Amino acid sequence: DVTGKHIYPGIIAMGSTIGIQEIASVRATLDYEEIGDINPHVRSLIAYNTDSEVIPTLRTNGILLAQAVPQGGVVSGSSSVFNTDGWNWEDAVVRKDDGIWINWPAYLSRSFNYEDYSVTTKKNEKRADVIRTLETTFADAKAYAELANPATTNLRLEAMKGLFKGTQNLYVRADYAKDIVEAVKFAQQFGVGKVVVVGGDEALKVASFLKENNVPVVLSGIHRLPGRQDDDVYSPYELPAKLHKAGVKVALSYDDGWWRVRNLPFLAGTAAGFGEISKEEALQLVTQNPAQIMGVDKSVGTLEKGKHATLLVTTGDIMDMRGNVVEHIFIKGGEVSLDNKQKRLYEKYKEKYGQK
Repeated sequence: DVTGKHIYPGIIAMGSTIGIQEIASVRATLDYEEIGDINPHVRSLIAYNTDSEVIPTLRTNGILLAQAVPQGGVVSGSSSVFNTDGWNWEDAVVRKDDGIWINWPAYLSRSFNYEDYSVTTKKNEKRADVIRTLETTFADAKAYAELANPATTNLRLEAMKGLFKGTQNLYVRADYAKDIVEAVKFAQQFGVGKVVVVGGDEALKVASFLKENNVPVVLSGIHRLPGRQDDDVYSPYELPAKLHKAGVKVALSYDDGWWRVRNLPFLAGTAAGFGEISKEEALQLVTQNPAQIMGVDKSVGTLEKGKHATLLVTTGDIMDMRGNVVEHIFIKGGEVSLDNKQKRLYEKYKEKYGQK
């Protein structure tokens, strides 16, 4: 009986290392990056660890689906979409290999001086070389994709076939406006039909270009200071609403995070509080829009007949940290335990020190 409660579709975490990163200081628990620069064949799919102690702590705050994403290099690898409950990766996966991730070389590079806490910005001298490497890789991949029966299977190029067939997204990490435009035009040059910009710090400057080319933006964590010293301090909070108003499809993420992703619903709450966007529209930034971008909206993302019963029940507003209390979680119709390691530790030490 959920009379008087709130029912929400499961929150979807994009661009995360959930399930492939456990303890930052223990290298053996980090499985999100491979050696080398060009790794399209690296798959987060088979690395996803359903026994992670981090995952239950996210799930109890409403994170019911996660996109696990490889990191590093120029071409990082292929992401997959998972439920945050399952016996193994085969059981948890919602969509295999939904897209290839690349790190577009920024026009400018920044370095931080720990002695005087200053930030130095200079032209990225290696940018041209990286772009040439990308051009060679994509030219080879496109030519390979046009072969009906290659004499020899090339695992790297085989992994990129979906980009040219329209079955995979190309996720491009880029922040500067110039880089965003160049990256999108680069993808179009090679016939990549589905491009998604990730990061998008200056996406508002090229919003009309993004809308015209039907390019969604996955914003990195907006609970931060602005990228430039002369920007309004609230500009990161206002960015989702402004892009939404400009007609760009927007999703929110936590910038390659894992345990911090538990606060993802609150990013949506901030977007609603600092922009001309309703709470319902803000909720779509972490539910419906991510599902549509990743191509899993036929089964998740909204509460509709015929979709998976992946939902949660709360006593308060899921997007407000002051009242968000999750009471029930269902993934594909099955109720999932709300227990996690942090709750067990809380109860353990509450009892130890005689706290009520």
